[in-house]
Amino acid sequence: MLVRCQWAGSNAVLRAYHDQEWGRPVTDSRALWEALVLETFQAGLSWNTVLQKRTNFRQAFCGFEPGRVAAFTQDDQARLMGDAGIIRSRAKIAATVANAQAWLAMQERGEDFAQFAWSMVRAAQAHERGSGLEPHSPLSVTVAKALKHKGFRFVGPTTAQAWMQAVGMLDGHEATCFCYRAGSSAP
Repeated sequence: MLVRCQWAGSNAVLRAYHDQEWGRPVTDSRALWEALVLETFQAGLSWNTVLQKRTNFRQAFCGFEPGRVAAFTQDDQARLMGDAGIIRSRAKIAATVANAQAWLAMQERGEDFAQFAWSMVRAAQAHERGSGLEPHSPLSVTVAKALKHKGFRFVGPTTAQAWMQAVGMLDGHEATCFCYRAGSSAP
């Protein structure tokens, strides 16, 4: 029997996500943005809730294509507030649109979102060692500030920490978990 992180044992959806996705390095800029959006919606809720609605989120947010989401109008945002298939938070929906605009602005300046995020992780890993299990860390504080400086909203240190764990920038697996890997997560 495989030993997993405790949070992953409660149902098949969480187990599959844990075993096949969570903590595996993601280097695609669009996929990193999608993960950040989902972590933003998770704030204050259970990850299981987000996973159960992930297909609906992908449909509601046009496959998480930043160019399409950045063009959402107030009417689009109001429509999403009526969509029971997603988490209906006005602030998080507005932040998603603003974050798509920030992502595009970076791209227009020639900045790659993945390169930006991973470069902070690589730099920090040379200086700080953490278990990745904390709700936030000096690195997540730095990443949250850097994201806010780029125009991202609703991304605090705890959300940044959860995002970095989800996309494999930090190993958040418990030491007894079969997915735990000692050492750097950076690709």
